[in-house]
Amino acid sequence: MTALLTRIREVAIVRRNNRTDWILVGAMVALSSIGLLMIYSATRASGTFSMERQMIFVAAGLILFIVVSNIDYREYRSMVPVASGIILSLLVLVLFLPAKENVNRWIDLGFFNLQPAEFAKVVVIVALASLLAPQVSRDELTGPKPLSWVKMLQAVVLVAIPGYLILIEPDLGTAMVFGFVLLAMLFMSGATWRQLLSIFSVVALGAIAMLRFDLLRPYQLDRIRILWDPDVDPLGTGIRYQLSQSRNAIGSGEFLGKGWLAEDSLTSFQYVPEQENDFIFTAVAEQFGFVGGLVVLVLFAIVIWRLLVISVNARDRFGALIAGGIAAMMVFHVFVNIGMTIGIMPITGLPLPFLSQGGSFYLSMTLALGIANSIWLLRTPVPTENQLI
Repeated sequence: MTALLTRIREVAIVRRNNRTDWILVGAMVALSSIGLLMIYSATRASGTFSMERQMIFVAAGLILFIVVSNIDYREYRSMVPVASGIILSLLVLVLFLPAKENVNRWIDLGFFNLQPAEFAKVVVIVALASLLAPQVSRDELTGPKPLSWVKMLQAVVLVAIPGYLILIEPDLGTAMVFGFVLLAMLFMSGATWRQLLSIFSVVALGAIAMLRFDLLRPYQLDRIRILWDPDVDPLGTGIRYQLSQSRNAIGSGEFLGKGWLAEDSLTSFQYVPEQENDFIFTAVAEQFGFVGGLVVLVLFAIVIWRLLVISVNARDRFGALIAGGIAAMMVFHVFVNIGMTIGIMPITGLPLPFLSQGGSFYLSMTLALGIANSIWLLRTPVPTENQLI
């Protein structure tokens, strides 16, 4: 007994030496700083003071990151039912509020527009981790237990409900994030290839049904079809114009770019629609060229790498799944956003983490990384800790 208590004290001493993942924080701050510069360059001609507003969200997001980092992530398991109820209520409420820009996505709080769908992504990741964590073991000898079909069906339903509410806002891009995160977390939870293929087949059939029965809005179909059918926008005044201007801006940056605030840039003349939001990467590539775009990609790679490291070193499966789910969310956002600016992915309206303008999106991303940092701070410092405390 004395030896056990001594060992526990030794573990506690090591625990106090755990430090914030400063590599993760550094990459996040660097991306946020680049985002502020790009938002300023993309909106200064319009005089909308977008950067000033975004600076407030960045400051609030960093505070949120610090607060969440100091909360034991295991406490969120008990909060899942309440948090899920609140987010589902908000997703339903937003459908009955007056539409803005022909969509129902925001709740006007006066000082800023709350977009529940952004926070729903984080809540769903935590809820999925809570559901799937008891089904697996971290025992290195036996490995994860196979995921039961019942548990898998529960996970699908858990994601499908908020996903459908977001789809009918309509917000196809965010709804797609839920599907990718679900597949990634099921894979991490021990789902077999047969189970994953079954889900993928159901999703594919659902997508075909949506196309066959015209369940998507015409502009959503056009965003997909434009990739292979230029006749979708024959005059080049809509989607094709946006994609063409995006490619022109990226290509004109060449290797080193035209320079920040260059007067002859397409960014300065606001030729790229939504360049401060979904197409913020065009401003990076035009003004800082291939080198600037590569720097942004490397920073995102660092964030995703650290999230995977946090997942591997988590003290329990619950934390490992949360960190892995956040990494999957980041991968999907970055790949789809940058892919749509160069024409290899449909224009789905997905913003670029930490760069795109938007308060709800920025706060949700810092919330996610704050939870991940909490998992890192409470990681297992020695292999036998779970056997001791």
